[in-house]
Amino acid sequence: MRALLPLSVITTLLITTSGCDDAPPAKAPPNAPNLATSTTSPPPKDPSSPRNAPLKPDPHWVESHVDDAHQRLSESDAGKILLKSIEAHGGLSTFFNNGPLFFRFDDRPLAGAPRDTRQLIDTWSSRASHTLTDAPDVAFGYDGHNAWIAPANAKLPFNPRYWALTPYYFVALPFVLADPGVLLDYEGKASFLGQTYEVIRATFEPGVGDTPDDVYVLYLHPETYRLHAIRYSLSYPGLVPEGGNSPERLMSYDDPATFHGITLATSHKTYTYDDHQPGDLLTTITLSEIAFQPERTLADILPPKNASLLPGD
Repeated sequence: MRALLPLSVITTLLITTSGCDDAPPAKAPPNAPNLATSTTSPPPKDPSSPRNAPLKPDPHWVESHVDDAHQRLSESDAGKILLKSIEAHGGLSTFFNNGPLFFRFDDRPLAGAPRDTRQLIDTWSSRASHTLTDAPDVAFGYDGHNAWIAPANAKLPFNPRYWALTPYYFVALPFVLADPGVLLDYEGKASFLGQTYEVIRATFEPGVGDTPDDVYVLYLHPETYRLHAIRYSLSYPGLVPEGGNSPERLMSYDDPATFHGITLATSHKTYTYDDHQPGDLLTTITLSEIAFQPERTLADILPPKNASLLPGD
């Protein structure tokens, strides 16, 4: 698993405790939409952290992380374009200083069971807690070390380990590509469905998470630098048990709206992708109830007492 970005994302993601002036917790990288996306070691176990510790990171930690990202990304053409896109969507400082992100993610495949959950995401440490929309007593997530499910005997029609951070990674593009471990390439301008875009490709350093072979290609408007679509191919073992990558898909980024200064798409469509064109529609995704919730604490995202840890795949 990646951790999501990736994104997580999933590519640098770790544990925050209280808002003291200690060294900031390591941030894990936004690599791919799974769980183990971090380019750093997983967050240290800290049983002394009070469950009422805030999830929102200390602003000084955010400032240091953002300064590092700006310096690193400014060294390449692709990084400079990514920075423009991040700023066009509200900026890294605002994204992290807003605190945890809550949203409902209603994914409706044309073939297969729906995946409709309410999610609380610790954007600083890439931890996640989901509840099923139609069965709120059933929860699952990722605590920075392990995926979990509650109650222990709950059955889901999808892989909860894979799904714990996958939606967040897609929702939080382009922000989740700003961390170390992400390799960016500028592919120039490309015409797509009658519009010319700036195109950057994101891959990952070897050993980054469980799926360093994931690939994301971002289509950015050449004037606004807003994200309009992505192509992606995943290498998560649960999706591609025989190895290699999944078939390339195209995802649209539609109906943008701004929440506490951060602009996110509120709907997506996923298509097959053949001969440089979108093919058959595969899924429709609707985001709602989107809000940053800076008041949330560690207790809101850690597994409940009736949870059990999930195996590795």
